[in-house]
Amino acid sequence: MGRGIVPLPQATNVKAAVYIRYGPPDVLQIKEVEKPTPKDNQVLIRIFATTVTSGDVRIRKADPWIVRLFAGLTRPKKPIIGSELAGVVEAMGKDAKQFKLGDQVFGGGVSTYAEYTCVKDGGLRALKPANMTFEEAATIPFGSLSALHFLRKGNVRKGQSVLIYGASGGVGTAAVQIAKSFGAEVTGVCSTANLDLVRSLGADKVIDYTKEDYAKPATYDIVFDTVGKGGFFRGMKSLKKRGAYLSALALAPILRKLWGSFTGRRVVGGIANPKTEDLVFLKELIEAGKLRTVIDRRYPLEQIAEAHRYVERGHKKGNVVIIVGHE
Repeated sequence: MGRGIVPLPQATNVKAAVYIRYGPPDVLQIKEVEKPTPKDNQVLIRIFATTVTSGDVRIRKADPWIVRLFAGLTRPKKPIIGSELAGVVEAMGKDAKQFKLGDQVFGGGVSTYAEYTCVKDGGLRALKPANMTFEEAATIPFGSLSALHFLRKGNVRKGQSVLIYGASGGVGTAAVQIAKSFGAEVTGVCSTANLDLVRSLGADKVIDYTKEDYAKPATYDIVFDTVGKGGFFRGMKSLKKRGAYLSALALAPILRKLWGSFTGRRVVGGIANPKTEDLVFLKELIEAGKLRTVIDRRYPLEQIAEAHRYVERGHKKGNVVIIVGHE
């Protein structure tokens, strides 16, 4: 048959979590939708696991309002959300060359709250790590790629002192491990309930923010606020001269960069823009035993609304996984 689209089972409908308006978790409804067919430059992936990220929650609510500029002004342009996946390549367009049929893959995706999705060939996906389950692999793209992006922007080096604020979250749990793999001395900041978890990830020191203020003058080479709650000026206060403050959620980036220029410290903000080679790098870390995922809760696709309610509370440890049922 060559490399054309491989014939699929005759079933035309599959399950997906669909929403037609912005709002609370209950706007997500399980429906039957038409099974997608890959275009010439796409692959069809049978999804085994996806996740609920803070980004998914913001898109579902259209909060902040600016989300509507790309997701749809009055209602969602795409009825299915979701951005991470792990699954199996089931069909390929004639021009697709990144994978072969049956490959187990993980990475970014679109409309992943479904049993199947089509993604562009050559995108942000790689072969699944051999030592991870589908559920574990699905959690890697959002948190771990973000952590890698900002730590690299901060130029983390061996022997540096790095503070991770929000060390028990999806980005934070990855950042602790990746910073350690670069040879840094890591301090993790989290709540009382998560101290042991952060220690188990390799943090050299942990700080309970409910009992101790992490901000100590000129203490760290890098301060990485993974959740946007550590306080910009407190973080800057804690930096050594020529240190770097990292934040994926930095507000007013121009003002903060100006402040950094006045103090001689660097400010790194914005949005991560990862590449496929970054995902492959993480895969190698995983297979070398230097990076593992933390899964807080698992939900079946049918309980997607409850999963969103849990993530929206803002207290998850690591990641929340959605298991997509396949025989």
